[in-house]
Order: sequence, then C-alpha cells, then structure tokens
Amino acid sequence: MDELHQLPIPLLVWYREKARVLPWRSDPTPYHVWVSEIMLQQTRVAAVLDYYRRFLEAAPDVAALAALSQDQLMKLWQGLGYYSRARNLQKAAEQIMNDHGGVFPNTYEEIRALAGVGDYTAGAVGSIAFGLPVPAVDGNVLRVTARITGDSGDIATPAMKKKVTQALAEVIPLEAPGDFNQAMMELGATVCLPNGAPLCERCPAAGFCRAFQEGRTGELPVKAAKKARRVEMRIVYLLFYRDCVALRRRPDRGLLAGLWEYPNELDGGTDWLAQWGLSAPPLTKVGTGKHIFSHVEWHMTALAGELDRPDLPDGWVWADRTALRDVYAVPNAFQSFARLVADRLGHF
Repeated sequence: MDELHQLPIPLLVWYREKARVLPWRSDPTPYHVWVSEIMLQQTRVAAVLDYYRRFLEAAPDVAALAALSQDQLMKLWQGLGYYSRARNLQKAAEQIMNDHGGVFPNTYEEIRALAGVGDYTAGAVGSIAFGLPVPAVDGNVLRVTARITGDSGDIATPAMKKKVTQALAEVIPLEAPGDFNQAMMELGATVCLPNGAPLCERCPAAGFCRAFQEGRTGELPVKAAKKARRVEMRIVYLLFYRDCVALRRRPDRGLLAGLWEYPNELDGGTDWLAQWGLSAPPLTKVGTGKHIFSHVEWHMTALAGELDRPDLPDGWVWADRTALRDVYAVPNAFQSFARLVADRLGHF
C-alpha cells in the first residue's frame, strides 16, 4: 500500500478547501463528535442534521442524555432507525457519569470501552476531539483505500479491515489526525462514491490512485454479496376506540426493542383479537406495506376496526393524535400506515 504515503498532503489540502460545513465539525467537542458519529452510522448526513439539532436541544450534554426517559430517548430517535444506537448512547452516558465523573474519557481504550463504541467510532472521537493519531476505518475509508491501492481483497472481511487500519496508522499525520480521518470519510462520501461512477476528476488522489490509473474503479472495491434476507408475512392491527389508536411496546430485546408499535403478528391464520381478549366488528383490510431491515423483510397487511370497549391487554396503551406525535415513538417500519391512522385520528 505504498500509494498511501503520497496521500496525506493532497488529501488535507483538498479537505480544507472542499469540506462540507457541518455542525459537529464547527464545534467538535467530544460529546458532539460522539453523538454525530453514532447518528451517522448507516445513515446519510442529510438525514441526520435535523435529528442532531433536536437531540442536542433535548440532551445538550452527557448528564442530560443519561437522565432522559426511555420514551423521550426513543421519540428523539424516531425515524433514524437502528434504535440500538440510541439505547447504547444512553448506556454509554451512564458509564461516563458513573465511571468518569461525567467527564468524557480521553484515551482510545476508555472511549472504546463505552457501550456501542467500536474501533471506528473510538478512532473518530479520539482523533477529532482529542488529537489521538488513530485511524477511523469505516466502509467509506475501506472503499477509498482499496481503490487508491488497487487492493482486490474483500473489504467485508476482518482481515482486510485490519490491513487497512495498520496501513493508515503508518501515514496518519500526527499534527492533524482528526482532519485526516474526516477527509477520508469526506472523500468516500462525496467523491469516491459507493454506487455509480466515482468522481475521479475531483479526487486529490487521482494522480496516484491505482484503480483510476488502471481503469478498475468499477471493479473495486471487492465485497462479498450479502446473504438473502428472510421474508415475514405479517398482519398489522389498526385498532381504534373513539379518537385513539392502540399501541403496544415491543420487548426490551431484539428487533425495534422498546419501541411502540401497532399490534402485529405473523400471518398464520390465528384469531389474534380473540387471543388478546378483544372484541370488535369484522376488521377491514385497509392497506399493505413493506419494510426492509438488515436481515429480514416485513411484508405487511393492515386490518382496521373499532373496538367495542376500551379494555386493552397489559402493556398496551391508547394514544390520541397528540400522544402519537409527542410521546410514543412508532418506528418507520409502520410508515405505510401513518396516513391511515392520521386520517382516522385527525391530522397532527
């Protein structure tokens, strides 16, 4: 990976001229960098900006984050997906309060020990907020590095990640490790693109990039195909009583843990209303929806109806339109039915 030794100077010059202005870059406190990096995992910058602003308004520091209720936390995160990130953020905030006296830790090892923090996030926070000369290697950085060096190794493997991390550790500039890591991320996000043709004419590494010089940008990086997702057919129950809709909280572990949902079950012919001890006139099919998670797809059919009485199973609640807007976090998996519910309750 000799090409990487030519990278730091042109990359930093390019970054300082072309970098997007982002709020966590303008005020890179450890807390701000950490929150932004967790939000940006598997999420585009444009989708994060408003969430980041609202999150800091509600939880401006570690102590405030640790003190949020579960419903407040989930409502702030509603729509961002991968909700375990939010739960781990709060767990880590509690760790900082309990183990570090509320002061964000400043060593790689201590940052890495926080809940939800892996090698990449520890490297990003350590380098950007504390100037630690540690690489931050994510998918963007793996792609950029594979193309620049012409490496045809599978970037999805731990061995390739370890190889790239070691190579970047040799070239990361001691005087600007945070800028270097952010520049690598920026290059991957805006120039060395993952889908479609990379914008090589804009790249500061074009003069020594092996993939560009050899016409292999379409071949690199190499990444093994993912295993096919499991498909689940589910029935979603939109159950109303007067001006409220029924919600239940999901279990504390597993997919969408701790969030509120419209009751739903696998489509297996079971009379779920009877199982739940509820009675209603015949339900009406009102729509279908689909949601893709990383390992499973939900193909959903919605049935709607008005219950005869307000009694609900334990752990369920009635939510009116205000509570649905302000209190209960219903994940985007059920977005296909949001308009149906809003029309029934009155628009928020």
